Amino acid sequence: MTSPAGITVDSVSRHYSTPAGVVRALDGVSLEVPPGRSLAITGPSGCGKSTLLGLIGALDRPTTGRIVVGGHELSSLPERDRARVRREELGLVFQSDNLLPFLTAAENVRLQLALTGSAVVEDRSLELLELLGVGECAEKLPDQLSGGQRQRVAVARALVHRPRVLLADEVTGELDSASADQVMTVIFDAWRARGLTVLFVTHSRELAARAGRQCQLVDGVVSAP
Repeated sequence: MTSPAGITVDSVSRHYSTPAGVVRALDGVSLEVPPGRSLAITGPSGCGKSTLLGLIGALDRPTTGRIVVGGHELSSLPERDRARVRREELGLVFQSDNLLPFLTAAENVRLQLALTGSAVVEDRSLELLELLGVGECAEKLPDQLSGGQRQRVAVARALVHRPRVLLADEVTGELDSASADQVMTVIFDAWRARGLTVLFVTHSRELAARAGRQCQLVDGVVSAP
């Protein structure tokens, strides 16, 4: 069993230069998620939640501060090593599903296994799609699926290689309440069964309450929920 990975965000800022001046998307954020724990981040739109998740997911570098995931200091790793951590140790689900349009739902999920060098076990891919309520969509292309179905395929892709950390950005935003509950149940079942570390951002207080801990991000700064 793959061991879970802790997350440390230490005094992280992310500033962007624009013609109108400097935008402070994040301004000295610090938080800790111990291995095998879960954290929900809430906050209004535009408060920096997606920016923070992108930094923890090694998709961007902070302007200042330090990010450590599973012993890897992402903020100082060369890009090749950052890509390896993303590919092998992280499961990423963002607001855009990013499915490859020329692959079926099942092939999109299996591709993640191939990228990590895992044995491509068809039953594992199909099992996850079934658990997420889109088993009948396995052989359909993304443009034949609804937005909610595409997002559930993206969740299956993020979990199939058994990552150490799952990062999810408004993963249930396009789902009705029953489907949202189904998706979060799969995620939290994986968390309990494998000690997966889970960090997700959401506008939903009900979903946030399912996490072991909550915090709120407002104007680029972490505060109590």
